[in-house]
Amino acid sequence: MDIFYLGHSCFQLKGKKGTVITDPYQASVGFSLPSTSADLVTVSHQHPDHNAVDKIGGTARREKPFIISEQGEYEVGGVSVFGVQTYHDANQGVERGPNIVFTILLDDVRVCHLGDLGHELTTDQLEAIGAVDIVLCPVGGTFTLDPVQAIQTIHALEPSYVIPMHFQTPEHDPNLFSQLKTLENFLQEYGMDSPAVPKLHVEKSTLPEETELVVLSTK
Repeated sequence: MDIFYLGHSCFQLKGKKGTVITDPYQASVGFSLPSTSADLVTVSHQHPDHNAVDKIGGTARREKPFIISEQGEYEVGGVSVFGVQTYHDANQGVERGPNIVFTILLDDVRVCHLGDLGHELTTDQLEAIGAVDIVLCPVGGTFTLDPVQAIQTIHALEPSYVIPMHFQTPEHDPNLFSQLKTLENFLQEYGMDSPAVPKLHVEKSTLPEETELVVLSTK
C-alpha cells in the first residue's frame, strides 16, 4: 500500500484491493484539493474541511465512491473499515460535536485515521480501536489534539508508523486556522526532526517494531 498526503486531514491510501480517501476538504481551508478518485471515502465528521465528498471521483471499480461517515463495521470490495465514536472536543462533543475514528484494513495493514479527535482516548475507545499499524494523527491543537496530547495518544496506540496531520501551514486561511500549532511545533515536542517524503510505501511483512515518525509532503 502507498499512502499520500493531500493536505489538512486528507490522505489517499492506494492498495491492491482499492483506494481510500480520508476527510476531503473544501477550498475554504485556503487551498484546493487535488483532483483525485477513490473506491471509498471516510468522513470523520460533518464540517466542510472534512466532508467534501463531492470533490472525489469514482474508479474503474466503482462509478461513485462508497461514503462512510458513521460508526460501525463495513466491508466494501475487499476493504474493511471500522468506525469508533469519539468527540471533536474534550467535553463529550458539547462544543464541536462527534468525531469518528476510522481504522481501514487494506492489504493486511491497519491504518487508523483519528479525524478531528479532541481528547485523549479512553480505555474503552482504545480497546474498540484495537491494534493498529499506522496512525494518522492531528497535532495542531485548538480544534484537535495539541502536540502533547498527540504524543500521549501515539504512545497509547503504539503504531509502527505515525504520520502527523491537521497542523497550520502558510497555505491555510489565517482567519480560520491561525491558532493551530505548526508541524515544527509538533516535531519539537516529539523530539525528532524528519524530512518530508512524497509517500509512504507499507507492507505488512516489513513493518518496524518500534514506532517511526513519517512526515509526508503534500501530493
